[in-house]
Amino acid sequence: MSYFLFAFAVFLILHLVPAWPALRQGLIDRLGRAAYFAIYSLLSLVALGFVFDAALQLDFIALWQPAAWQAWVTLLFAPLGIFLVLAGLFSRNARSISLHKADDRPGAIVAITRHPVLWGFLIWATGHIVANGDVRSAVLFGGFALFSIGGFLMLEKRARRRLGDNWSEALKGTSVWPLAAIAKGEAALRIDPAMIVAALATAAITALLLFGGHQSLFGVDPLVQATAF
Repeated sequence: MSYFLFAFAVFLILHLVPAWPALRQGLIDRLGRAAYFAIYSLLSLVALGFVFDAALQLDFIALWQPAAWQAWVTLLFAPLGIFLVLAGLFSRNARSISLHKADDRPGAIVAITRHPVLWGFLIWATGHIVANGDVRSAVLFGGFALFSIGGFLMLEKRARRRLGDNWSEALKGTSVWPLAAIAKGEAALRIDPAMIVAALATAAITALLLFGGHQSLFGVDPLVQATAF
């Protein structure tokens, strides 16, 4: 467990960099925006792999009996989570996590929620808790879920402090809860190029994972699991 906790601590520390504006901007100024995101993305993938490797070394202790419907929860939640993460990263969004430089031209995904990356990560993690049903998965994916929830609180607080008197204006046309602004008539659902690219990338990633990729990386075939019980 100590090895896993160390790996997860490394993951958390790495992801505190974007939350520290002075450090983040200093790295961008020194490396350039493209190089910063390329290096940070690579380190994030390495850290994520480190966490999964540590988790797989933990003993398997079942929490509940597996069933096919649990696997189908993941088959639904995981692609939705991936799409939200990618759409959030590809879209302009000054209020949350984005690969773009902050400005006042939000992408279409912001009408659904102003924190698509965090919601995507949370949905992806929750779906995997349901399907696995063991202690190590609960610790691993539960940790990711708590990380996402903490991100909501941190980003909202930081944005409120940064925008000050303009905070109320910034809330128009968006919401923390998915689809809440659309349901209230404060925003309209639309599609833009960033969402289309995210959808295509999600389809490609999902296909790769379902047809051999997930089995190779994690030793579990989601399709077999969904029909095994």
